[in-house]
Amino acid sequence: MPTTPQAHRDRRIVEQITTWFAREARDLPWRRADCSPWGVLVSEVMLQQTPVVRVEPVWHEWMRRWPSPADLAGADQADAVRAWGRLGYPRRAKRLWECARALVEHHGGEVPSDEERLLALPGIGAYTAAAVAAFAYGQRSVVLDTNVRRVIGRAWEARALPPLHQTVGERERAAALVPHDATAAVRWAAGSMELGALVCTARAPRCDECPIAADCAWLAAGAQGLDAAPRRVQPWHGTDRQVRGRIMALLRAAHAPVTVGGHASLEDIEPGQLDSCLDSLVDDGLVRPVDAQRGTYAL
Repeated sequence: MPTTPQAHRDRRIVEQITTWFAREARDLPWRRADCSPWGVLVSEVMLQQTPVVRVEPVWHEWMRRWPSPADLAGADQADAVRAWGRLGYPRRAKRLWECARALVEHHGGEVPSDEERLLALPGIGAYTAAAVAAFAYGQRSVVLDTNVRRVIGRAWEARALPPLHQTVGERERAAALVPHDATAAVRWAAGSMELGALVCTARAPRCDECPIAADCAWLAAGAQGLDAAPRRVQPWHGTDRQVRGRIMALLRAAHAPVTVGGHASLEDIEPGQLDSCLDSLVDDGLVRPVDAQRGTYAL
């Protein structure tokens, strides 16, 4: 079957991105040949909604302490949450600990290579399963995170930013772009993610440095839509998320139960909000009440 002009263009753009990636890729520890599948999985969970510069030192510390799933499974959940530090979204630490226990119980302490079994693990969604299959095992898979969605949306659809929720059409478009050769598919997955993270960024894309600028549909259409796009401004000070973070920081620093109510570091928080945030942390399994009468809690 003859190659269509669209298929030729698709292949050209994919090759341009993978060539750029071979030259410009950051040297990250989870990309190195000696990184275990467990190290890749840990990195993918840590990198969710968290920049590389914050993740890398914590990842190194985790891999030093728990170089295998069995090592983490043998630790207490509180140790995992405490070691998570200030990465944010500490439920990820709990889920990683649960994942390690599931790997030991059901997979002999090894990270499975197929996406179906990865998806059955605690805290592992479609993106993470595809990323581990690709980056840990060199398999052909559709690795579709926000960065990749943004690159594809701009280069192929002339869309400034991807929709809030992933669509069936997006996934079909992304799947059609993945090279058939597994090695090339992995390079495309990593390269398109890197391009979105470093060059084709959400608010300030560096189009003059982009390897596919000449082929980008969004740039050809005038690069419109960034100013009109809604900005996702998330308030922080005084929110429940901030209060939860302050409670977690207090308990992480302590090696004994803490009387949270009335603690000097939390005295500016309205009692009702403090109580509701404590209850939510207990419900999430991150915090446990030790003495109800005294109001003491621990990780």
